[in-house]
Amino acid sequence: MAALRFTETFLLLTLLLGVNKAKSQSFIGVNYGQVANNLPSPAATAKLLQSTSIQKVRLYGSDPAIIQALANTGIGIVIGTANGDISALASDPNFAKNWVNTNVVAYYPSSRIILITIGNEVIMSGDENLITQLLPAMQNVKNALDAASLGDKVKVSTVHSMALLKQSEPPSSGSFDPSFGDVLKGLLAFNNATGSPFAINPYPYFAYRSDPRPETLAFCLFQPNSGRFDANTKIKYMNMFDAQVDAVRSALNAMGFKNVEIVVAETGWPYKGDGDEVGPSVENAKAYNGNLIAHLRSMVGTPLMPGKSVDTYLFALYDEDLKPGPTSERSFGLFKSDLTMTYDIGLSKTSQNPVTPAMPKTPVTPTPTPTPSTQPKKAAWCVPKAGVSDAELQASLDYACGQGIDCSPIQPGGACFEPNTVAAHAAYAMNLFYQTAGRNPSNCDFSQAAMLSSNNPSNNICFTLLLIVCRLILYEIDMNNYFALTLYRL
Repeated sequence: MAALRFTETFLLLTLLLGVNKAKSQSFIGVNYGQVANNLPSPAATAKLLQSTSIQKVRLYGSDPAIIQALANTGIGIVIGTANGDISALASDPNFAKNWVNTNVVAYYPSSRIILITIGNEVIMSGDENLITQLLPAMQNVKNALDAASLGDKVKVSTVHSMALLKQSEPPSSGSFDPSFGDVLKGLLAFNNATGSPFAINPYPYFAYRSDPRPETLAFCLFQPNSGRFDANTKIKYMNMFDAQVDAVRSALNAMGFKNVEIVVAETGWPYKGDGDEVGPSVENAKAYNGNLIAHLRSMVGTPLMPGKSVDTYLFALYDEDLKPGPTSERSFGLFKSDLTMTYDIGLSKTSQNPVTPAMPKTPVTPTPTPTPSTQPKKAAWCVPKAGVSDAELQASLDYACGQGIDCSPIQPGGACFEPNTVAAHAAYAMNLFYQTAGRNPSNCDFSQAAMLSSNNPSNNICFTLLLIVCRLILYEIDMNNYFALTLYRL
């Protein structure tokens, strides 16, 4: 009877908290590369994707079998043209028209194609002929879409390397290499006029490889760290992803294109590498991708683009075993060829909160044991300290949500989303992490951004319900231990 009451109460509180693990996030996408000989069938892949919170898929080509398999799933599809097609697309409008009719019109709208990327990292290819043909190719494809009455539904862009930036640190000084200035102006004017995004490939993994210090790893993995201060904006950045994306934002702004949106076309971390490669491991890959997803789900955005999450395509859905180069190049897959997870980062609709294993973390700052005169009596809450910056709170929020707690109530539509502030969301996540981790004081440190308190940090019903849920969880554990002991004795 007690177990039944617990179940009923927990279900009621779950509904009150607005927990919806099946909710999908439109800003989470994945890259679906095909340089492999052991990939699952397109139909099996479509079914796999529908079991996750992934809502967008980026293809590097336009494989008809995959486009058809994704029909009527509601999943947004990004298709691409090869660099080798750019010349024909640029020089022959009829070729562009036929390409659009074959690869878009034939499947739309059942297959929800949302973006066409013309080539990949073309500017950094060094092929001057190809570079000059890129914009005409994009224009011809856009004209073909307009002729098919799809110009306002399917956007056209191209994907860029972070190497376009001449400067990226601090983020406010982000600027593009002036040698690409004229080409970029034309491409950005196209993006601006058509409402298409500027697609970029930021990889904190590569930043760590070039600076393999422990503090850099923590900064790249969204783990607690001392941050990096931008003296121009007075912003302290707490993770490399935000710093890289904001550097691109600054570069776009500097060229006068403040309204062009950014899309992260690729980002990821390899789970395996050769002996001489720095950084690849399951622990690091799980930490980066899992904490990135938690960061995106928080909807806090970046310091220069607050309040929304940048559309982000994780690299990659599967390993590509035919890729040349070091082992890491073939070890980015989130799923194996047998459709099982390489590691859990909370993408499954049945379990959207990853259980992060013990991994290299920035050590928590030891907190002196409070004296009886300063220690709160019956301290029940873990709350943010006064004066802590939003950047530090966001880092703590990302860390807590990446450790397996349920942060869905502070996502849009959740019962605790309002007030929509970093401080309120961090307070929820910090306290839930503390409560579910056994209420150990060391779990309320967050690099000295939090403290224990006997006072409820808010009148919001969320915190009261939170404490009740945690106590019920502890009660269930006690009851399970009691029943296990009873059975043992029998």
